Amino acid sequence: MAYVRSHVLVCAGTGCTSSGCKAVEKAIEQEVSRLGLESEVKIVETGCFGFCKIGPIVMIYPEGSFYCYVKPEDAAELVSEHLLKGRMVERLLYRDVQNPKPTAFFTDIGFYKKQQRVALANCGAIDAENIEEYIALDGYQALANALTQMTPAEVIHMVKQSGLRGRGGGGFSTGLKWEFAARSPGPIKYVVCNADEGDPGAFMDRSILEGDPHAIIEAMAIAGYAIGASQGYVYVRAEYPIAVNRLSIAIDQARQLGILGKGIFGTKFSFDLSIRLGAGAFVCGEETALIASIEGKRGMPKPRPPYPAVRGLWDKPTLINNVETFANIPQILRKGAEWFAAMGTENSKGTKVFALAGNINNTGLVEVPMGITLREIIYDIGGGIPDKKAFKACQTGGPSGGCLPASLLDTPVDYDTLTAVGSMMGSGGLIVMDESACMVDVARFFLEFTQEESCGKCVPCREGTKRMLEILERITKGHGTPDDVDLLLELSATIKGASLCGLGNTAPNPVLATLRFFRAEFEAHVVDKKCPAGVCQALLSYSVIAEKCKGCTLCKKVCPVDAISGTLKQVHIIDKAKCIKCGACVPKCPFKAIVR
Repeated sequence: MAYVRSHVLVCAGTGCTSSGCKAVEKAIEQEVSRLGLESEVKIVETGCFGFCKIGPIVMIYPEGSFYCYVKPEDAAELVSEHLLKGRMVERLLYRDVQNPKPTAFFTDIGFYKKQQRVALANCGAIDAENIEEYIALDGYQALANALTQMTPAEVIHMVKQSGLRGRGGGGFSTGLKWEFAARSPGPIKYVVCNADEGDPGAFMDRSILEGDPHAIIEAMAIAGYAIGASQGYVYVRAEYPIAVNRLSIAIDQARQLGILGKGIFGTKFSFDLSIRLGAGAFVCGEETALIASIEGKRGMPKPRPPYPAVRGLWDKPTLINNVETFANIPQILRKGAEWFAAMGTENSKGTKVFALAGNINNTGLVEVPMGITLREIIYDIGGGIPDKKAFKACQTGGPSGGCLPASLLDTPVDYDTLTAVGSMMGSGGLIVMDESACMVDVARFFLEFTQEESCGKCVPCREGTKRMLEILERITKGHGTPDDVDLLLELSATIKGASLCGLGNTAPNPVLATLRFFRAEFEAHVVDKKCPAGVCQALLSYSVIAEKCKGCTLCKKVCPVDAISGTLKQVHIIDKAKCIKCGACVPKCPFKAIVR
């Protein structure tokens, strides 16, 4: 076999797939074949590189050249210049928003400089559908060591010593959870991976399953050995077809090599995995609702205790962790608890993966050490706010979290600090908002989401969130009163204290946080009947500044309802009774004579 001198890695995560990576890959393959380089160049589909905004992404090794926004028509130049002549294609290299100079290597790109990839270590580096590539990077070594050199108690002790906390939102000690499940009596136990990722804008777990499915298989087998379980289930959203397909391939490959099944690595330990598809209900991210769904029932939560570690799937002791939590396990066992505990803060060890989205230059998936500040994530990694607009708020923790203002940009990102300032870590969604955002409307949006996703089992969540949503809609339409703000606070306290599960307990958080940090915007909506950000259409009112109007008639021509009167070179007037507040006239006025 000829020596392969170059590897072409094509990002084939969901983001790059949607932007055309398959066509890019095919075009590169055709060029490589046309030039007779098949024996020298290997083309590899990988998982997500993280920098989703600039896809499709192609990396070429051994140089490590990082190409972005690659199109099929670029393939001929990439192959002939880089692979044949050894010259980088400068026009396809990354250029920072602040610095137009091309950057050749991803290690020099600001987006990656402060990242520390643990859970994402193999994503974008290996072919997720080739078990041999995972094994080549010490894959399944942790499982082999655990089965042949450690007792179950020693495995649990190492996980406890690492300080790993659940990455699904609650932040409970992973080692303690494993210990509780191990202590529960009974010959039948289960391990469940929660891949029901439902937060708006979140795609951490999906990307790990797409880019490194064997890490999850290995971790679940280790967990099975630690607690005494022989069967595991991965509960994943049906909306994740690439993740489901690659996970299915990985499970089949592991079975073929004897890594899943009976007598793994020649020991007495047996373990197997099955996939269960979820229909996309947000509430099924809650453990007991997830269990009900796997059992074929409607996904609704149950009162706790008993906790799943005592009585879970089919009333048997069950260990449940999410994808990101499991992704850390193999490396902790290979590199040691001390290695993992050395990262992060005293009470929040390791790293955290965030889906960075919203009004930010560099959108994508980032993994950072616990304790990094929001400012570092948003400005150093995220590249700041587009179009020179001002930062206004960021939402951490998804619908269960809160919106934090600019005054808290230097807040360290860890479980306890985020909770103390009125938000939470959550599963890792981080949505950035600029000065154009209306925080009342943002609160309404997140509450609308949780209200729609409420399973309806308990009255506080089912009825309380509906009443809160009605109040917020009333406020955004200009019909709010000062009493409505007090009622929101009262309802929030009741819902948080009396709801059955985490969805209801945390549903009021976005409202409480916006009231805490942006109360002036609520008062503007309620008292002045104005939306300072100009988002709430019912509160908008357009008028013409007579001194600035030149009578050019451009605004009149674009008005869809003929609400603007006036002839050429005369001051125009907007009929507020006819105006539908579409705002089409504002950008058309070259003299900035129309204001709201």
